[in-house]
Amino acid sequence: MSDPVSPTLDALLDCPSGLLDMTFDQLRTLLAVHESGSALRAARALGREQSSVQKQLDTLNRNSQTLCGEVLTVRQGRGKDFLFTPTGEDTVELARLTFEKWLESIHWSRRRLGRMLTVGTTEFTLPIVSRAWNRVSEEFRQREVEFKVAHVRTKELWSRLETRQVDLICGSIVSTPEGDLRLTEYEVVEYARGQAWLLTNLLENELPDTPVETSRLGGVPLVVPPAGLVADLLITWYGSNFRERLNVVADIDDVHYGLSLLRSGFVRGCMIVTGSIGRGMAAQDEPGTVPLRAIALDDDLEPKAELMTGAFVRRADLERYDAGHPLNRLWAAVKEDVRTYTPVA
Repeated sequence: MSDPVSPTLDALLDCPSGLLDMTFDQLRTLLAVHESGSALRAARALGREQSSVQKQLDTLNRNSQTLCGEVLTVRQGRGKDFLFTPTGEDTVELARLTFEKWLESIHWSRRRLGRMLTVGTTEFTLPIVSRAWNRVSEEFRQREVEFKVAHVRTKELWSRLETRQVDLICGSIVSTPEGDLRLTEYEVVEYARGQAWLLTNLLENELPDTPVETSRLGGVPLVVPPAGLVADLLITWYGSNFRERLNVVADIDDVHYGLSLLRSGFVRGCMIVTGSIGRGMAAQDEPGTVPLRAIALDDDLEPKAELMTGAFVRRADLERYDAGHPLNRLWAAVKEDVRTYTPVA
């Protein structure tokens, strides 16, 4: 008497041949065509001949017609993007989720086994990672650890950590006496702490060089981003509706655009920055641009808020791995580096 076959195994054994013939490579091509719109553009992105891409689409369409009764894509004529049928759209979404799950699983296994490490850093905290990397780089090369560095915007810091897109991150956060509840899950190495500054193109008779109280920010024209470190500061001081209480003269998406606005003179106002950025930019004398001044901020509001720059790592990850795991080795290098690091006030 033969052993009973489980329902799952029975379903797998009953898979139609057209489904079994479908490959990851074909699904990747389908996604490339969906994203780019045409076989030609997909072929360029994949580094293939257009005929190769078209052949894979034809195979997928035949299989889909057999399996579901509808093709995935329809050609609309020369120079026009492919039309994806409802079955095609469903297949694209399923393929996207499949790739995401597989890649996530592969990356997780590589991290667990110490084969890969991803570190996130903002532009201004890149030196932290660089110095720590120099302490372990030779060891990592010998162990063939794949080390990746990802550029992270300050506003993305928490989301990158919480979604495990990075193993360790360096950046700046707003620190208050009450603390941040999100930090309870993380180990932190603090590098620098200090007050924010104003970087301005206003003349001294419009805004003197004396420190500006944070309670007076409503009286100065501000250039602010919609999210990130500066927005977090303003929310701490003025609440989530800070835009209604302040004089916002320009919205920016990054500090470089804000600097360009101020230096051009097109907008006259102030931008909230860290002390090192403020003094550094004010010291730069660029011909043909409006000169900038850095003015200290005096925090007279409650709760008090400072800018804290540091390195962050999930505590559970450090505890999950042994001391020789690349993440723990890099974290030890970060802690060692902070002992010799001299922060810029």
